Parts: sequence; C-alpha cells; structure tokens
Amino acid sequence: MLTFAHQEHIQTYYSDTRNIHLKQPSLTQKISADVCIIGSGFLGLSTAIELAEKGKKVVVLEGARIGFGASGRNGGQAINGFEEGIDEYIEQVGFDKAKQLWDMSVEAINIIDERVKKYNIQCDWRKGYATLALNQRRLADLIAIEKASRQHFGYSQMELWDKAKLKQHLGSDIYCGALYDAQSGHLHPLNYCLGLAQAALNLGVEIYEHSPALDIHSSSTVKIETPQGIVTANNVVLAMNAYIDEKSNKKFGRKLARKILPVESFIITTEPLEQSVADSLINNGMSVCDNNILLDYYRLTADNRLLFGSDSSNNVDMVKKMRKNMLAVFPQLENVKIDYGWGGPIDMTLNASPHFGRIQPNIYFAQGFSGHGVALTGLAGRIIAEAIEGNDQRLSVFEQLKVPTIFGGKWVKRMALNIGIPYYRFLDKYR
Repeated sequence: MLTFAHQEHIQTYYSDTRNIHLKQPSLTQKISADVCIIGSGFLGLSTAIELAEKGKKVVVLEGARIGFGASGRNGGQAINGFEEGIDEYIEQVGFDKAKQLWDMSVEAINIIDERVKKYNIQCDWRKGYATLALNQRRLADLIAIEKASRQHFGYSQMELWDKAKLKQHLGSDIYCGALYDAQSGHLHPLNYCLGLAQAALNLGVEIYEHSPALDIHSSSTVKIETPQGIVTANNVVLAMNAYIDEKSNKKFGRKLARKILPVESFIITTEPLEQSVADSLINNGMSVCDNNILLDYYRLTADNRLLFGSDSSNNVDMVKKMRKNMLAVFPQLENVKIDYGWGGPIDMTLNASPHFGRIQPNIYFAQGFSGHGVALTGLAGRIIAEAIEGNDQRLSVFEQLKVPTIFGGKWVKRMALNIGIPYYRFLDKYR
C-alpha cells in the first residue's frame, strides 16, 4: 500500500484553523466517468472544476485526505512568473511563446481572484508580494527581472524599492532592496483547497478519499484500480505531484517520477502577535521571500502570527533551525513563542521548469511547480481541461519546455539532495 494512503492531515497551523471540514467516502464499487483525476490538491480540484463547469462527469480519487500534500501545508504564496528566468524561456521557445507563458502565469493569479469571488472561498486571499535582495549583486538580479518583464512583456505591476523604501514596510535591516509585485499575493492554502473541493462537489464532482490509485490500465479507455473499487474513464489526469514517486514502480508513475525531485520544505508559525508588533514586522500585508537559491519566505497570517519557511534538512531540529533563521531576519522576536512547526515535500524539476503534458493521448499530467504551485496549479488545470475538450494549443507550449530526466531512482535523488543543498548554501553565501 502507498505510504501516504489512508492518512489524516498532519497537525499544522492550517489544519487547526480550517473553516471547512470535509470528509468524503472511500470508493467501494465500480463506476465510470468522463474524466478520472488522481489527487485532490490544487491541481486535481482545479481541473475538476474546469471540466465540471463544461458538463463533464468527473471523479477525483484521493489516497489520503483532500489537501493532504503540499496544497494543504505550503507557504501560501501565489506568485506569477516561473522560477527559471525570462531569458531562458525566450531561448527555449522563442519570444512569442515565452510571452504567452508569461501571460499565462499572470492569468494563474487571476484564476485565484475568480475562484475566490465566484465560489465565495474564505481563505484570507490578499495581494502584495516582495522579493528581497541581501546584497547589491542580488539586487541587480531583481533590477534585471523588472526591466525584462516590463520591456519584453509590458508588465507594469512591479516596482523596485531601495533600502529606505523597503524599510517603510518591513522591519528588518538585513536587505538592501526589493522588487514589489502588486499582482502576486498570499492565502490560507488549506482553506483555499477545501473551498475548491466544496465548489467541485457543488458542481457534481464525485470525490473519494482514502482511495489510492493502485494501478492504471490503459487502452481506448482507462481503468483505475483502488483497494475496493474501479473507475473506468475516457481520460485520466495524474495530479499527484511530489507523491508521484510513491508510484515509481508503476509504468506511468516511473516516467513522471524521473522528472521531479521532491524537496522538503519546513514552516514555523509564532504565537499571535500584538498588532503593534505585527505592524513593526510587515505593515502592508505583503508576503515576502529573499532571492537566495535556498530561500527564506514569510508573511503574517490573518490572526497576526509570523509564518516563516525555508528548506528542510534531515536529522536536524527544524523548529530550532527555522527559529534561528527567523531571528536573523527579525531579532526583535527573541522572546516570541513558536506554536507550530511542520514540513513536507514539494515537487521541483532540475531546471525549475514546469512539467506539463501527456503520457499518451488520454492520460494527462502536470508537475514540477517548483515553488509556484499555489497559482500555477489553477492554470495547469485550465489548460489540461482545454486539451481534454479538444484544444491543446496552450498545453503544447508547455510540452515544448525542456525538463531534464533524473535516472537512478530514490537513491540518486537522495544523493543529489545531499550534495546539492550544501553546494547551494555555498553559492548563497558567496554570490
């Protein structure tokens, strides 16, 4: 049995502050659908909503609980663009398609706006996001990003801040400047995910929890086996992301697992802060990250806790490590208590390019969101739904992106992380 199957949500700040409690039955019979989606995170639910709105019969299979994985426990930052730079995409696919990719990334933020409003999802959605530079060399990188996005793509929502302007909004002295984006933002990810699930259910989507997909048999139709049931569908969407590696012994899972590197991220949240203290940290409601390779990201929650995250390490007290990282940014929080600490895998590709496409004509996937999944998952769901409906123009643009393959299985991936993380820390220190 898959190791995540039949598990409940781990305890996090998000699980303790969820505003919807959904429990769906397990699949115990043979059923059919137009589309079967495996995974009930942002991607699976977004795809389900798009297809249900078009009148498709949709079944979603979830091995654990809705939002069990990264969708229910991430940093909550919804960011436009991609982790890889603009120039790299222009070099890969040409200017016109690179601009189309950028425009779609902006659409990804708009999809959150649309869904929150249309389905009345209460998830503390708020605009405003800043990328911070720790030295002048990294500030030059931000200057180049602002210039490229404005000159190449006509994007005017970014604003460069010098140290003095940043200091007006952020109570830390360690940064030399920032790139502020008024379009990107942040939310409570589990409440957003549960809100998407409720919207999907209201549209007639069937969601089965504790129903892991054990095997997939494909021909003109696809048969998906669960422990107690079977779904037969015309099309299948694999929406497991970092958890696809749990199916690496299966034909389809192995192909996808070789394209991603599950990277552990860890988050802490403080006790609730007095309003004056919260305002002294961040006074404009924005979310924040630095532009290290192994970056820190943080924001204030709706109840004035500081939520602070970064990369995770094995055999380390991560709450202690995160607290140390937090105090390097905000030493004034020395006497503040940490109420929560949790971690989990996110799906990265080696070059940080998203990996969307088809394994065969009726089996679709999207993965490798590389830290941009809160927004990009909604876009991926939309363009996969378009392809299922017969228009694969936008999906084909993503299929042209080069995503390196990782051979050697879990052992090689562990070795890559053990070597790569210290190397990236070295680069962050000296670049």
